[in-house]
Amino acid sequence: MPELPEVEDAARRLRAAIIGRTFVTARALHPSTARALTDVACQQLIGPRVISVDRRAKLQIVRFADDRVLAVHLRMTGDWDIGRHDDPAPPYERARFTCDDGTRISFVDSRAFGVLTVHDPGAFTLPVYGPEPLDADFTATVLLTALQAQRGPIKPVLLDQRVIAGLGNIYAAEALWEARIRPDTAANRIALLRVTRLRDAIRLVLQQAPSMRYYERVERVEPVDELWRVYDREGQPCLRCTAPIVRIVQKGRSTFYCRRCQR
Repeated sequence: MPELPEVEDAARRLRAAIIGRTFVTARALHPSTARALTDVACQQLIGPRVISVDRRAKLQIVRFADDRVLAVHLRMTGDWDIGRHDDPAPPYERARFTCDDGTRISFVDSRAFGVLTVHDPGAFTLPVYGPEPLDADFTATVLLTALQAQRGPIKPVLLDQRVIAGLGNIYAAEALWEARIRPDTAANRIALLRVTRLRDAIRLVLQQAPSMRYYERVERVEPVDELWRVYDREGQPCLRCTAPIVRIVQKGRSTFYCRRCQR
């Protein structure tokens, strides 16, 4: 599932392709996509210039010169495929936009869970999100205050977008391993020193995200699954202490951790 680094990477690619451009065609190509991206909504996107593409949490926000907004949630498998208007259609194309310079913007989504919605001028409001974890104001004190209001185990709490914007299942597990914190530790019982380690670990795993090399465009040659320290490594030795990684389920999501060095 795309998390903050993947959504940011997709937003950057989209931004480079469409800022300053106008759509000359817009069409939903799958019934699931068309439920929100109707024919009427598509017509509203044709003509006005694209002025910005932003990301907040896991949401992409495309703003147009007439103050309309296209909000995009990638959900589990959504992404952008960018090419020329006469290129072959990419697999799992669910929506297509063609720009005035001939650029083709395809929303691809193998599971067709992604959602694209058009909002009239002045009608778009952001959901309530917590701080962006890579922003300067995401301090240990800010995180501690948020956690002290939560009684549940830390791993599901970290997935609450009202606590931290953009963090998802994979990077939460990785950050807890880096910080040596058990995923079932009560969120409101973690002291400031450990919260500071956790804040630093969250920033580290996002900055080193293999899917997009966040901020630093450093090419990697390792397979993605070899870059995870703990996620999806059940039964394999911990890379820090060699104890076997275990898997538990928390609120329907798989959590991987080391019983020996995460306390």
